[in-house]
Amino acid sequence: MCGRFTFYTPPETLILDYFPEGLEVDGHFEPNYNITPGIGIPMIRMTMNGTLILAYSHWGFRPVWAGDKAPSPINARAESVATSKYFREAFSHHRCLIPANGWYEWKQAEQGKEPHYVAPVDEKKHPVIFFAGLWTPREGDETTACAIITEPASESLKHVHDRQPVVLEPSCLKHWLDPALTDRESIRSATHRLSGGQLQEFRVSTAVNNPRHNTPDLINKV
Repeated sequence: MCGRFTFYTPPETLILDYFPEGLEVDGHFEPNYNITPGIGIPMIRMTMNGTLILAYSHWGFRPVWAGDKAPSPINARAESVATSKYFREAFSHHRCLIPANGWYEWKQAEQGKEPHYVAPVDEKKHPVIFFAGLWTPREGDETTACAIITEPASESLKHVHDRQPVVLEPSCLKHWLDPALTDRESIRSATHRLSGGQLQEFRVSTAVNNPRHNTPDLINKV
């Protein structure tokens, strides 16, 4: 799954390295080393006029038609996202990217749950990773809500947790956002995952358990 992650790369670097053709930035993005569900998170989507925008989106997906009492899941399962009534419209027409530097998972150990951090092996090659996501409009305002798509964990990560976010290969980011792709097979053939060998995991301090802690030392190895 993905329930906590980091994003500390400046938008200017994001544009230079991944979106040189242009990315509108709506908002001020401070480094965040402990992003939690239920808040505004950075999200990249394509606007109706075909431009890309980086803006905050509420992390907790709930379509307007579902009503106020419907659940607001933070994750959507890759196995069923294209057919689920809750997500299929967004999968066809409202796909997005969630930029991150890494994410946390908790491994069950004898002494309790241990926090681990998953990040690129080579940060110079992959300064940012991108989670495949879905977004939906929120009623009554101009903001959006989103969810991160998850899948079974790769061989190198499943000893920590049995699921992980879908991490996209940088070369296919535009394909994932392409509004011309609407059916599952065309989307699947045009997009590719970052290989598991490009990611590493290591144990970090239990200080991350407190959502109020938000400092760079949270991602240090212990």
